[in-house]
Amino acid sequence: MEIPPVVIDRLPLYARALAGLEATGREVVSSQDLGYQLNVTPAQIRKDLSYFGRFGKQGRGYNVRRLLEELRSILGLNRQWRMALVGTGRLGRAILGYEGFGPQGFRIVETFDSDPEWVGKEINGLTIKDAVDLEEVLRVSPVDVGIVAVPAETAQTVIDRLVACGVQAILNYAPIAAHVPPSVHIKRIDPVLALQGMTYYLKAAAAPRK
Repeated sequence: MEIPPVVIDRLPLYARALAGLEATGREVVSSQDLGYQLNVTPAQIRKDLSYFGRFGKQGRGYNVRRLLEELRSILGLNRQWRMALVGTGRLGRAILGYEGFGPQGFRIVETFDSDPEWVGKEINGLTIKDAVDLEEVLRVSPVDVGIVAVPAETAQTVIDRLVACGVQAILNYAPIAAHVPPSVHIKRIDPVLALQGMTYYLKAAAAPRK
């Protein structure tokens, strides 16, 4: 059965909310309570979870720990994922300094740049390698996820090289609509696009009434 991508996108939100509830000692949660936290209807939560099985009992809600463990297994969060970062400009260095990856099972193990000023330097215990050596390094030290934080004009080339190295999941921060084979999963992170989408509503709210 094919799972709609929007359902997959909501599962990490459910897992994060459940982890927060578990940290407070909560043992059971209803779809109503979970939906209220996430601004999702209870019916949507029940429908999303039904793609993967039956996790709760009507009138009793969900066991927080069990559902969290199930979601972590479904999402593959019960293992470590190796990542390579390409680009160590301001954005890349911020990504390297982000401490939220490790606790969730994501670890940057290789980092690359084409700027001689940065190649060879060490950031957070990782030595920045020359981007020309990307294929050679990833052949010896393969990764699961590639993070692309390079300028738009070089992003597609970098993505093509990562795909050629067998990387099947890519997080793209470059402002381009990258092309990848159907077997490769890519997520585009573009805060400018998000802001431009919000300004539509801001403009409409600020429009003078006639």
